[in-house]
Amino acid sequence: MALYEHVFIARQDVSQQQVEGLTEQFSTIIKENGGQIGKAEYWGLRNLTYKVRKNRKGHYTLLNIDAPHAAVAEMERQMGINEDVLRFLTVRVEEHETEPSAVMQNRGDRGERGDRGDRGDRGGRFGDRERSDRFGGDRGGSRFGGDRERAPRRDREDTEGGAAS
Repeated sequence: MALYEHVFIARQDVSQQQVEGLTEQFSTIIKENGGQIGKAEYWGLRNLTYKVRKNRKGHYTLLNIDAPHAAVAEMERQMGINEDVLRFLTVRVEEHETEPSAVMQNRGDRGERGDRGDRGDRGGRFGDRERSDRFGGDRGGSRFGGDRERAPRRDREDTEGGAAS
């Protein structure tokens, strides 16, 4: 039998329990047609890149499938009929990954970046320099020109009259 990785996205307004019910329903279709599910991972409610059928978010689920093509085709047919499934993708693979998927591995790392190794501590937000004013800092002056010497401004009357002559 062939090995497949299958991801489907369910609508944002269904509950996690309903998504688990959908996963069981599709797993049953695979098992009835002579296949088996190696692993099922619920990735959670995630943002979609663009709106799909008026949904901005979706419940993602990964299935590792070991089944004949006919079983996968039947499951995909059922998913196309089901209104709760927004999108699905099935990819044939040479072997299944035994460890958790990349999505699940990155889930725990969010916010924890670890130490900086041999690079040392960077200090506060602005390092060891002092922040003198809102726009200037140590970059030389303020937002509107800083300490530069400027020529006095000419009146509009002077410039308009000179341009017309």
